[in-house]
Amino acid sequence: MSGNPTRMGAADGVAAGPLRRAPNQRRSRERVEAMLGAATALIAEKGSDAMRMGEVAERAGVSIGSLYQYFPDKGAIIRMLAERINAQGRACIEAELAGVRDAEGLRQSFGRLVDIYYGMFLAEPVMRDIWSGTQADKGLRDLELADSRKNGALLADALHRITPGASRDELEIKAFLIMQLGEATMRIAISVERREGDAIVEAYKQMALREIAPGSAPPLAGEAGGRSEAKASG
Repeated sequence: MSGNPTRMGAADGVAAGPLRRAPNQRRSRERVEAMLGAATALIAEKGSDAMRMGEVAERAGVSIGSLYQYFPDKGAIIRMLAERINAQGRACIEAELAGVRDAEGLRQSFGRLVDIYYGMFLAEPVMRDIWSGTQADKGLRDLELADSRKNGALLADALHRITPGASRDELEIKAFLIMQLGEATMRIAISVERREGDAIVEAYKQMALREIAPGSAPPLAGEAGGRSEAKASG
């Protein structure tokens, strides 16, 4: 799974999202993609705090007025990139959980998802930058909560398939909490030394698995760190 947020959804056109106006023509869509690509490169190089709208326009090869036609401010660009990252992650979760039919299958699938997500955070500087600043930006906080609810609904669907007699409301609350805690775990893990981050992600994984698949075998210690390290180095 690619972690490049500039390409997510590009083939199907640019969704309105935080855009001031939706690009309807092919040339307009290509221009917006160039803007997002320029912003992604700048964030990777210097971080979102140091990025300036003028720099985005210059690197994208558009006028500053053209940039402001679509993005009212820097925050709108960052939220658009965040929405694409979220959509990419949700598609991965949906694909991974679609075939779950028993507790062991859920354990395996959820464990893989944690490893993939952590690997994306380690490998993608833009993703790290955006989510590191989530707590300081209400728009990003709202996006994260909405994303956790959608991802939680996917997890609740899988839980319901393996425990059909359980309360759907209770499953949705549990799944939402697990997904939201996962977001917080990743932010903590990328804020500390790598060894400690690996241990934090592994602890979250085992804690979550005890809740969602209590009858299955526990994951091997160090599983998250090992797979994520391989993914990041690849």
